[in-house]
Amino acid sequence: MRENRSPPGPLLGEDAAVAWTVEAVDPNGPVGAGLLREYFVEIVDRYWGRPQLPEVVDQVLLDEPSHDLAPPTGLLLAAFHDGDAAGCGGFRVLSPGVAELTRVFVRASLRGRGGAQVLLAALERAALTMGLTTVRLDTRKDLVEARRLYARNGYVEIPVYSESPYADHCFEKRLAETRDRASFT
Repeated sequence: MRENRSPPGPLLGEDAAVAWTVEAVDPNGPVGAGLLREYFVEIVDRYWGRPQLPEVVDQVLLDEPSHDLAPPTGLLLAAFHDGDAAGCGGFRVLSPGVAELTRVFVRASLRGRGGAQVLLAALERAALTMGLTTVRLDTRKDLVEARRLYARNGYVEIPVYSESPYADHCFEKRLAETRDRASFT
């Protein structure tokens, strides 16, 4: 289920069209679990402002499970840069027609090369393929890069819908109007 996408815009590096691919992965498989762990290491370290012990990340992985990021309840996509796993993003089905975007991550060494844009576009296409027409997400106030990414891609801030203690900002995007242009193979 790999795809090579090149979304338009000046934010992409010159190599974005050929370097990035996206593939659905099992959140419990080696690629999915490895990328999810990297995501949580970064998120936990940023929250505390310093590196945390592996045991702390292990506990967060237990407290914030990702098993529902697999069909039929969701999806986890891995982004690959020149064939190497470089990031991930997923969504879970919240209710009929509504997906919740989560775990969007690109390795720091590859940021600014269009990977997050490619991943976000692939997640939206996949959500549409599964009949989901609205995407919501929550994020922390310190994740300013994430908030910029979502705003740049048509997500609008909405009232808090999540019970997560880390839901400082919530966003939503309606995908229905782009259904005729969506395909995910």
